[in-house]
Amino acid sequence: MSAEWLSVLALVALFVVGTVLPINMGALGFVAAWIVGTYALGLSEKEIISGISGDLVLTLVGVTYLFAIARNNGTVDLIVRGAVRVVGGRVGLVPWVMFAVTAVLTAIGAASPAACAIIGPIALGFAGRHRISPLMMGMFVVHGAQAGGFSPISIYGVITNSVMRDNGLPVDEGAIFLASLVFNLAIAVVLFVALGGRELLARRIEDDGPDIEPAPSGGGGGVGGGGTATAVAVRQTVRADQLITLTAFVAVAVVALVFERNIGFTAVTAAVILTALFPKEQKGAITQIAWSTVLLVAGVSTFATILSTAGAPEAVGTWAAGLGTVLIGALVLCYVGGVTSAFASSTALLPIIIPIAIPLVASGGVSAVAVVAALAVSSTIVDVSPFSTNGALMVANRPDTVPEDRFYRQILGYSVIVTVAGPLLVWAAFVVSGVF
Repeated sequence: MSAEWLSVLALVALFVVGTVLPINMGALGFVAAWIVGTYALGLSEKEIISGISGDLVLTLVGVTYLFAIARNNGTVDLIVRGAVRVVGGRVGLVPWVMFAVTAVLTAIGAASPAACAIIGPIALGFAGRHRISPLMMGMFVVHGAQAGGFSPISIYGVITNSVMRDNGLPVDEGAIFLASLVFNLAIAVVLFVALGGRELLARRIEDDGPDIEPAPSGGGGGVGGGGTATAVAVRQTVRADQLITLTAFVAVAVVALVFERNIGFTAVTAAVILTALFPKEQKGAITQIAWSTVLLVAGVSTFATILSTAGAPEAVGTWAAGLGTVLIGALVLCYVGGVTSAFASSTALLPIIIPIAIPLVASGGVSAVAVVAALAVSSTIVDVSPFSTNGALMVANRPDTVPEDRFYRQILGYSVIVTVAGPLLVWAAFVVSGVF
């Protein structure tokens, strides 16, 4: 068996074993990377280890460290109360606010993981406090990031349009952007209905009773006593450490989004400064870093590099192009993009998957814009996966009321549905329908 197909088989085995047995899939990823890399690809152990996504690991550590501090000193509660006031206490509007804000951030050029890292913890904190499905809230953030992700000035948009130009394909920046925006918005509507959103529309914050009072300083979600507690909470004085923490959040966002610095480095720097300023109040923050999620993404990202080194995406793409039927070939490529991106970087995949589709487009009978739009959306909607940066950030910042294992399996189950059904629906909507 060739190395590329062996790596694909190992991927399937990794997923099955990690689902059936209570073994961290990151640990399985390291094992699979070591075996396939050493015995099928002839790589040295140093070369295999180099596949670890240091950027992703640093982002997870930095963001969860910073927000652990914010939880300890009550700043997260402060932010959640601010969100409540913005929507006038209407619980059902909050998920849509989070979707829209994340979409705007990516549309104006923020990296998708950076936007999710900034908005995700706030959104999930609100969900935990006000009995909103954490799965719905977390996925709203990720789909919001992808909804704005293909604007002409966004990272995904610039990459996709540049690759199309470089390969002599017709470019329609508006069509690619709208394809992602509309499809992710449609998914959000389905999620809202399926996960209790209609019930949220009838609720206001003052109806939530004990869940609305913020936790006392230095702790996680406390309970209070109804509407009177709400009024007291809203009027609570902002302490100096909370004000500085809020300033740190703004600084991290500005440095990461405006100056395009690594959000992991900026978040760690902010966390270290806060710890130095208020050492007693940051006790235990290090232990709250999402270490199990760090292991998960480190191992899976290492194996994803093995897949890429083995040439698995190209092998499957070449096979798809040779099927003889343009529509079926396009569908296979949508699945290649979706499955691969669920375990790897969408940013790295787009420049690879689009050129693979050129033989299909060249054969005629299908719109180049439609195929690229389908590939782009198929390769990014799966970023809800707990193995991708965005999905992992949601797992790492789950509400304290939800056990990590349960939330991980919820996101994993949802990502399986998206990976299985998403490319097919995208293919039907854009390629088969001839909308572009």
